[in-house]
Amino acid sequence: MFILFFLIWVIFNGQFTAEIAAFGVVIAGVMYWFLCKFFNYSPRYDLFLWRKAPLLLHYLFTLVAEILKANITVFKLIYTAEYELEPAVVHFRTDLRTTFARVLLANSITLTPGTITVALTGNEYTVHCLDKELAEGISSSVFVKLLEKIEKDLS
Repeated sequence: MFILFFLIWVIFNGQFTAEIAAFGVVIAGVMYWFLCKFFNYSPRYDLFLWRKAPLLLHYLFTLVAEILKANITVFKLIYTAEYELEPAVVHFRTDLRTTFARVLLANSITLTPGTITVALTGNEYTVHCLDKELAEGISSSVFVKLLEKIEKDLS
């Protein structure tokens, strides 16, 4: 996070000099200290994100692919005149342990067209789907499998 703060400082300045770099290190250090002190952030979380970066990038690309596929499916559902939509509300549970993974799953479901996470209580999700076809396999989706991989060795 410190490096991210420093890079943002350099980008916003538009040039790179020794003075800007030195001041940027100080500003980034103060921001990082503030984040750790008041937002319960830790360098351990930075290491977690660094170790999990390839999986998180894979998750991001999978999310984009699933959004594109869902767009096509929703488009077909809406513009097919002979098919009548049957909205569904689905309840399911996951074995995800961390709040990070549970919230990321809820947001991924909401970002995917045709579905929205209505409620997340503990490990139980309530999801509204535009059609019952979109609800099939939601509890064992590719998102859940990737998130289980990401948090596998977290503890």
